[in-house]
Amino acid sequence: MQAEPRKSLVGEEYEVEIGPVAHGGHCIARTSEGQVLFVRHALPGERVVARVTEGEEGARFLRADAVTVLEASKDRIDAPCPFAGPGRCGGCDWQHAKPGAQRRLKGEVVAEQLQRLAGLTPEEAGWDGTVMPAEGDKVPAGQVPSWRTRVQYAVTADGRAGLRRHRSHEVEPIDHCLIAAEGVSELGIEKRDWTGMDSVEAIAATGSQDRQVVLTPKPGARLPLVELDRPVSVLRIDERNGQVHRVHGRPFVRERADGRTYRVGNGGFWQVHPKAADTLVTAVMQGLLPRKGDMALDLYCGVGLFAGALANRVGEQGAVLGIESGKRAVEDARHNLADFPRVRIEQGKVESVLPRTGITEVDLVVLDPPRAGAGRRTVEHLSSLGARRIAYVACDPAALARDLAYFRDGGYKVRTLRVFDLFPMTHHVECVAILEPDQKGN
Repeated sequence: MQAEPRKSLVGEEYEVEIGPVAHGGHCIARTSEGQVLFVRHALPGERVVARVTEGEEGARFLRADAVTVLEASKDRIDAPCPFAGPGRCGGCDWQHAKPGAQRRLKGEVVAEQLQRLAGLTPEEAGWDGTVMPAEGDKVPAGQVPSWRTRVQYAVTADGRAGLRRHRSHEVEPIDHCLIAAEGVSELGIEKRDWTGMDSVEAIAATGSQDRQVVLTPKPGARLPLVELDRPVSVLRIDERNGQVHRVHGRPFVRERADGRTYRVGNGGFWQVHPKAADTLVTAVMQGLLPRKGDMALDLYCGVGLFAGALANRVGEQGAVLGIESGKRAVEDARHNLADFPRVRIEQGKVESVLPRTGITEVDLVVLDPPRAGAGRRTVEHLSSLGARRIAYVACDPAALARDLAYFRDGGYKVRTLRVFDLFPMTHHVECVAILEPDQKGN
């Protein structure tokens, strides 16, 4: 006999006390029956009416929005953005919290993930518990730093640019994104008709005047004539195979960090906050303290940001090997680092390429893996190479904590951890952990 379908609880409302913050931009509460609610648009300590947005009877947890605040936290402010709020734009998580409170909440999430997944206290991780804002981002409550140099707009059926609602394909049309960098805002994307497009990504390079628009058309749609308020190059993503084609202008933008210029092609990865690349390079180099003649690895190296910084510091007697899976990123990295004869960039997945290199010893390692982390196998391999120091750059504290536990199994301990708020108003946070061999052993 088929089981009865469970009753959807979407739309049900519960009056709840809000508990601690959780990873993902929400806080934890419980219904009177004990069912867990992940509540957005709330803050710890508040009493709210939470309306269920996802979930059914008997589910392990429900997702909900705080639609009425009965008792407000002292950290609550009116959201500066007119498009933020329950059921609205999903681009930001903490518009309703004071900037200092946002960083505090992010610190609590990092601490909780470290404890739960790696068994580490902040003290054991060499972290003072603070989350550092990027230079220039310390703004008063009610103001928003304009930091996002890359914004992917979704397009409504009638051609309006907007941003997707939280965990939804629905589009919230907007006329301005408060967190968009000035170089993105001045293009005027929101004022144009984008009929036939599925998405429009706007990129404003840091350190150059390069501006780029990447269009993804709906199947069978023709490209519009792109006339914006500033000169831009235009790329198109083939909706059938995801390949990127140049339509007009350069196929790359020029980014700048650590005193060098980096070419980033085809809308490829670069840190989104204008201060992020320099902030992270400084933290990594201060942690590793490279020496002349060192042999270093840069894993998941992208267009070569950390490889370039390392090559600059290890000198002509040193060597750097970068590994990156993206074909265009590898081409860019080789171009960007062509003036360093002792830098080599290999293409492929780290877990496949690293064992094939035959390298058995290195002095330093930098890894900046994707959101899922490096994983046990790669960490085991790295732990066997005897590096003096390892710098782990992480955009997800859960993945970082899991991998730190694997490094501990491989004989490495965390020397220092620094946490940076490079994504204000969102739940995202960037961490730099410096590891070294644990002389005591396990």
